[in-house]
Amino acid sequence: MAVRLLDHHLSDICLGKPALTSISLSATLADALSALKKLGENYISVWNCSSHYSKSSSHYDCQCIGKISVLDVVLFLCKEENLSQPAVALQSSVSVLIPPVPVLVVHLEPHASLVEVIDLLLEGAQNLVVPIQTRTSAKSREKVLEVVAPFDCPLHNGLEYCWITQEDIIRYLLNSIGLFSPTSITPINSLNAIDTANILAVHYDDPALSALPLISQAIIHQSSVAIVESDGKLIGEISPLTLNSFDETITAAIVTLSAGELMAYVYCNDPPEDLVQLVKDRLEERNLRGLLEWVEEESAMSTCSSFCSSSSDDDSGSWWGRSGKLRKCSTRQVRRSSEVAVCNPQSSLVAVMIQALALRVPYMWVTEEDGCLVGITTFTSMLKVFHERLKSMC
Repeated sequence: MAVRLLDHHLSDICLGKPALTSISLSATLADALSALKKLGENYISVWNCSSHYSKSSSHYDCQCIGKISVLDVVLFLCKEENLSQPAVALQSSVSVLIPPVPVLVVHLEPHASLVEVIDLLLEGAQNLVVPIQTRTSAKSREKVLEVVAPFDCPLHNGLEYCWITQEDIIRYLLNSIGLFSPTSITPINSLNAIDTANILAVHYDDPALSALPLISQAIIHQSSVAIVESDGKLIGEISPLTLNSFDETITAAIVTLSAGELMAYVYCNDPPEDLVQLVKDRLEERNLRGLLEWVEEESAMSTCSSFCSSSSDDDSGSWWGRSGKLRKCSTRQVRRSSEVAVCNPQSSLVAVMIQALALRVPYMWVTEEDGCLVGITTFTSMLKVFHERLKSMC
């Protein structure tokens, strides 16, 4: 049975996965935001396609070189030089968010082995781009490339692609968890699966803006930023996954609020009125009228869109940065009730896997019984454990 697991190819994991959506490298950040909202996606892949002509034929060489989320755009808007004119900044090319050498996205053939896949994920890749459809005719390919610019092209090099993430591999391994006994029922602290040295954390009263470098690191490492008290107790978190569920107007909250206030702002999805007013007041104080006017304009457009597209008489879209979910609460309620994914050092590997997958997060904060933060365990930590076991099977 273990041998059969090692013989499995990446194509086995691609079964049933939808084709990824895409945007051209020539598109703007505004195009990317429009695509993300239109398609309802958390991320959109960025492709660079170049045409090659000869006397006998012409074809396109396309490569996925990165991915973009709303949060990536928000972090760009939070830069000092972009705060005064966010609408102008959004006309920048998506290339400003793509590193010169692709590191988060890697192309891989369907016949790649499970060990090869885990190797790449442990080296830092977040998404493995894999072809999932047979090649189409050149005529069909040229027609698709002609009509889909600047985004939502389903075909590249005549193929459809999916991408594989750490979560996909963890789910796949969970289906064969019996092969990894007794490792699977061993506490994570005995498997060296807890990172105690590289905890990304800020205090409640720290400016949220000071957490931006940590948020950028959390995106790369697929983790989160903890909010802790002076005694080391975990209060909550600033999660890239949560921030990514809001629209670009969350920029105003990030540049004006403290870490704890931002936690309250995003926790409720519909931010408390006092925080909304506080954001406006602080934008005025910092002479960021351009950002304030842009946020109000974008929020008004969002509210109108929500109202016009829904027959509901609720107050959908009434708050800045709305994510589409509805939960109302006060700032006071949030101080110690922010929902975070937590386990303890004695939790078994399989229990942590199941909990993380159920919560749809790629990490779990590890705390002692008194609530003190001792570390974080991530899908990367878990994959390292499985990688060692799989290599021993070879």
